[in-house]
Amino acid sequence: MTARMGPDELRDWLHLLSCVSRGAARRLLARHGSPGAVLLAGRAGWGSLLSPDDATRLAHGPDHLDRLVRRTEDWLGGGERRSILLLGASDYPLPLLHTADPPLMLYLDGRRELLAERCVAVVGSRRPSPQGDENARYFAAGLGEAGFCVVSGLAQGIDGAAHEAALNTRGSTIAVLGTGPDQVYPLDHADLARHVARRGLLVSEYFVGTPPMAPNFPQRNRIIAGLSEGCLVVEAAMKSGSLITARQASEAGREVFAVPGPIHAPQSKGCHHLLKQGACLVQELDDLLQELPAGGLPRTAALDLGETLDNGLGEDAAAGKEENEDIGNDHPLLRAIGGDTVSLEQLSQRCGWAQDELNATLLDLELDGRVARLPGALFQRRRAT
Repeated sequence: MTARMGPDELRDWLHLLSCVSRGAARRLLARHGSPGAVLLAGRAGWGSLLSPDDATRLAHGPDHLDRLVRRTEDWLGGGERRSILLLGASDYPLPLLHTADPPLMLYLDGRRELLAERCVAVVGSRRPSPQGDENARYFAAGLGEAGFCVVSGLAQGIDGAAHEAALNTRGSTIAVLGTGPDQVYPLDHADLARHVARRGLLVSEYFVGTPPMAPNFPQRNRIIAGLSEGCLVVEAAMKSGSLITARQASEAGREVFAVPGPIHAPQSKGCHHLLKQGACLVQELDDLLQELPAGGLPRTAALDLGETLDNGLGEDAAAGKEENEDIGNDHPLLRAIGGDTVSLEQLSQRCGWAQDELNATLLDLELDGRVARLPGALFQRRRAT
């Protein structure tokens, strides 16, 4: 188990995250500070942050909680380098934190320190052409030798090739799973997963025992994108999940790269689409290295949980909307934001409000669709529709 998490804290985290969505959990933690405090607050303390059904589930707790706690403890005890990373930990990667939906809890197996390294995502088709496979290995090995950690999703095809090529470099690799940390998908990547756990890092946000489920893979792609300074798509069809990763990387303010291919090849159509949308065309390793941020993005910093919860409200933030708040066009915070993109500090200086009051009101404005929260903890006024 982690040095900072005891059995009771682990149980409280699992209780909370088993009952409500990430967005709801994030709102509750922003108000109460910790899972234990959330549970002690009860229905009166949750107020309108939860729907009635969510409140009932949270009050009763999941039927399988004891089993989930035992499974998690057994998994943690099964390897010296297994741990849990919580939002607010000093080594939580800042690039991931500064995304719209940073994970609240991550299960780690392997070299946790790789989260502090410069990372680049390499993703693509599960059924690549021989040239696509070769390109993935070329770019992943080159990035690794240049000191970058290659991030991908352990899928067949481009992902697996990228992991294999990066494993023996000085940069190594991070595999973000769409299953629980004890599961491997596809099964024929079991040996690769073991190698990554020994020499790289396996990452999952899903509970121990979670099997492969289709909705989880697009969700995990936001972590691949969020950890990385840039995202290279080697080959992709038009309906490839790699395009989801590329879009999420772009939304997080990261550079997107694409390798061109034959104009009639289905595996190249997704890359050509990205190039039309403004992705950087990559033919050689230097094309990639020269476009990555000089010096890299800040990786880690000591933050408390309250600070980190200012970085996004999750996929169902609207469930906590306060109906009795005046959040019309004449709201003083909307006037203070004006037409600018502003930080919390700048907004506090403009309006003179205390940060607690400012955070609470910004939350209401965001839930009402009047304010957009951008990467880097910035805020922007939305146009009225």
